[in-house]
Amino acid sequence: MIESFIALASIFWGILGANTLGYSYKQFSFGITGNTLIGVFGGTAFIKSFGRLGFDPWHIMAGGDINYTLLLINIIVSIIGGTITLILAKKLWLYFNQNKK
Repeated sequence: MIESFIALASIFWGILGANTLGYSYKQFSFGITGNTLIGVFGGTAFIKSFGRLGFDPWHIMAGGDINYTLLLINIIVSIIGGTITLILAKKLWLYFNQNKK
């Protein structure tokens, strides 16, 4: 049960990272809806990719206790995943729309 909550919280942290970057740096923003969608996919992709290194929800809850170090790494990777995905999506969007001006 706690593992599922940690997985959902990882998605939330990805959303928060993407929306914070979009709000702070307007040149990377796709609006609240676009930033949220990108944050969901970015946070999830990074956690699924890098979680195999040992900070996925099941390793965080191994033994029945919460490993706060692994939880912090999980949160940081989710935030970074949301922000990096937003930057890459904006660069890709600019690349495909450069000839339309």
